[in-house]
Amino acid sequence: MPKKRTAGKRLRITYTKSSIGYAKDQKGTVVALGLKRVGEVVEFADGPVVRGMVAKVSHLVKVEEIEG
Repeated sequence: MPKKRTAGKRLRITYTKSSIGYAKDQKGTVVALGLKRVGEVVEFADGPVVRGMVAKVSHLVKVEEIEG
């Protein structure tokens, strides 16, 4: 199966809910995304690794696809 090209696509990830009370691996994923405080926003190039991390903590973050 050929890989999909995501030319220019980026993901804007906003930390919306604290990870207190959640599993250690979910807390680690939030840290790996570079999120420290609720309300913080980071941007990443769209890709399968980032999508997987976001899927793991989807209940703690908000994701927007942006062009550029």
